[in-house]
Amino acid sequence: MTTYHIWTVGCQMNKADSERLASGFEQLGLSECDDPRGADVVVLNTCVVRQSSEDRATGLLGDLKKAKDLDPDRRIAVMGCMVGPKSDELSRRFPQVDAWARPQEFKPILEMAGEVIGIDPDGCIQDLLPADPKVSTFIPIIHGCDKFCSFCIIPYRRGREVSRSVEELVHETEMLVSRGVREVILLGQNVDSYGHDLEPAQDLADLMYAINEVKGLDRIRFLTSHPSDMSEKIIRAVGELPKVCENINLPFQAGDDVILDRMRRGYTRDEYLRKIDEIRTIIPDVAMVTDVIVGFSGETEEQFANTLDILTQVRFDKVHSAAYSVRPGTIAARQHPDTVTVEEKKRRLVELNELQETICSEINAGHADRDFDVLIDGHSRGKYTGRTRTDKLVHLEHSETFETRIGGFASVRITGTTPWSLQGKITAAGMPAAGDRLRVYPA
Repeated sequence: MTTYHIWTVGCQMNKADSERLASGFEQLGLSECDDPRGADVVVLNTCVVRQSSEDRATGLLGDLKKAKDLDPDRRIAVMGCMVGPKSDELSRRFPQVDAWARPQEFKPILEMAGEVIGIDPDGCIQDLLPADPKVSTFIPIIHGCDKFCSFCIIPYRRGREVSRSVEELVHETEMLVSRGVREVILLGQNVDSYGHDLEPAQDLADLMYAINEVKGLDRIRFLTSHPSDMSEKIIRAVGELPKVCENINLPFQAGDDVILDRMRRGYTRDEYLRKIDEIRTIIPDVAMVTDVIVGFSGETEEQFANTLDILTQVRFDKVHSAAYSVRPGTIAARQHPDTVTVEEKKRRLVELNELQETICSEINAGHADRDFDVLIDGHSRGKYTGRTRTDKLVHLEHSETFETRIGGFASVRITGTTPWSLQGKITAAGMPAAGDRLRVYPA
């Protein structure tokens, strides 16, 4: 049987694309292979946000060239943000690649796979939704980005923003629920910008109200947001809708106004903090997540200290941090010299992560001896794992009293905490009551 392997790095949008491409391959009759060097059809779904991700892809392409030299019938495709509007230069550098596809461009790759097995994909594929999806599944709702932050290459690779219709997304959610999905995660490079290009215009709140009505669905999440587009209407939808989880990813990237202006983020430090206050006023139990870049072009020690101050003031539940790396083709690469040394970036990253680890330890310790509703979504190292509505990872102790299964709900008493996760014991199994939001009980 013809085999395939999809190698994926990068954001959740890439992961969603890979899941959908895999569904297409399965419908064509291909079977999955764990080793990219042994598969008949290999797809690299790439990311170029950081140089390290691009380097991994080019390294694997080198290995695959050797494999293809031994087996010329092998097919190799590259998709994702490594592929821009034109692929001529990429084709010159990597002649071993048979197909290039930008994000969400599945057709060239499916046609390539069809040639291998002698099948025309047209008419053979019903949809690109996973046939056996995970209990928590991604749904891309808007593609592209119109922000053009100075450090980011994504708008040049993924293009301008294009929203999918509310009707299409509701139908897709219904299809996924019929296949066992309990939680959907609505995705976009800037998810809060959803719907502005539709006719008539819609927004993320309108979409969440519509999806909240899908029968059999239990939870809705969304990411990633932009502070300039996080409207009061969206915040109130999160606060009011019973299925929308109290968890918001709102990147601030830097805590200094000069750096924010240089990044072209479109807001000030004080505007960001006022947005946090607004969110916490409307959703008191919200868990806040953010993204931060340290060592951006020209960042001084004082400006870095302003970033640490934001972490201290807001006390995020989770922080995705990275040291700045120059991406050719961006505004920053053209206009702002990379003056912070690699050693200094590493030092600042360590200092920031140590501060955040302390904050996470304190926040999670406050959850000890409390009960949470947990959606069980995995099994690792002999233990079931699940997530609270605020996206806390919970490792469940073995229980002979209650049935434990992926896709089930349980009321869990927290018995231990670390900066990164919680440990808990099941006290009751079954669905939360209809319309319940975050159920938290004191010990």
